[in-house]
Amino acid sequence: MRNNKLRVLVVDDSAVVRQSLSSILGSDPDIEVMGTAADPIIAVKKIMKEVPDVITLDIEMPRMDGLTFLRKIMSQHPIPVVIISSLTTEGTETAMKALEYGASEIIGKPAMNAAKFINESKIMICDAVKAASQAKLSRKKIVNKVIPSTPPPKLEVKPKYSADVILQRASASDRITLTEKVIVLGASTGGTEAIRTFLRNLPPKMPGIAIVQHMPEGFTKSFANSLNNICDLEVKEAENGDKLYQGRVLIAAGNYHMLLKRVGKEYFVEVKEGPLVNRHRPSVDVLFRSASRYAGKNAIGILLTGMGNDGAKGLLELKESGANTIAQDEQSSVVYGMPKEAAKLGAANHILSLDQIAPYLIKSL
Repeated sequence: MRNNKLRVLVVDDSAVVRQSLSSILGSDPDIEVMGTAADPIIAVKKIMKEVPDVITLDIEMPRMDGLTFLRKIMSQHPIPVVIISSLTTEGTETAMKALEYGASEIIGKPAMNAAKFINESKIMICDAVKAASQAKLSRKKIVNKVIPSTPPPKLEVKPKYSADVILQRASASDRITLTEKVIVLGASTGGTEAIRTFLRNLPPKMPGIAIVQHMPEGFTKSFANSLNNICDLEVKEAENGDKLYQGRVLIAAGNYHMLLKRVGKEYFVEVKEGPLVNRHRPSVDVLFRSASRYAGKNAIGILLTGMGNDGAKGLLELKESGANTIAQDEQSSVVYGMPKEAAKLGAANHILSLDQIAPYLIKSL
């Protein structure tokens, strides 16, 4: 009889990485590594015998590259896939294509010799696998070293921090009243395509938009560049001190929190380090809390698809500060987690489908 654990197939050409990922995933009581494969050809043979719940997949491998393998899977028999790739410039561009081809998540390949990074990677990798297992999938059309002898040490998972570790919640007297509107948006699993759809439907003269998409360091720049090429707005990866103005979209840099700030009548962003908040860095709650403090009723908060609850409390804080708040509906969400938690808290003034959000904003502004 099958247990209720998520069965994961690890596909990577490095024996060290396969062992490390197996150890990381196997440490989670809800996950079982059903096998490993050194390349996609071996993976296909294993899948024919037993279909996994989730596949973790490297990009660069012998005999068949990961992108080709992904496209074949998604066009024939979709299985949730988490891309675990090295942080190279070429690799990030390819990994962004992987999201377009149907991959659920991207994770940077962990540094095997950095205990702190492995610890955080453990959280992110296990969470990514769980999120991928819940993603709604559809078929995609195709357009033409030595293995260590001792296991790694058991790692302690740090507490799940709230936005308090980055920014204390503002009191009513702390909030600033402005006239300039600003939009803050958060997303996770399924968010890359949702954000593409959202931004494509917006005209160039929109209030400044700050976005947190859960994505590792090294990938957010490529994501921002790809968005800049397909919409009428200016899109860039956020740098510390960047101004946020009409027609501009700032994407939070992977591995850094992003906060909205204000000087005079102008908005800008602060990019800073800090612990994981709600198991994420950047965290949606951190962005939303800063917007409730520095924009208040002139902010519009939007929470899109994703697993977990990051952003739910922040959206409630925005609503309580007088901001207009929107959560994506269940039917159009790839994973109905974050917006569901916001809806349960009563944090959303409006529950809208992805296709309804941009038209609503255009009409209401």
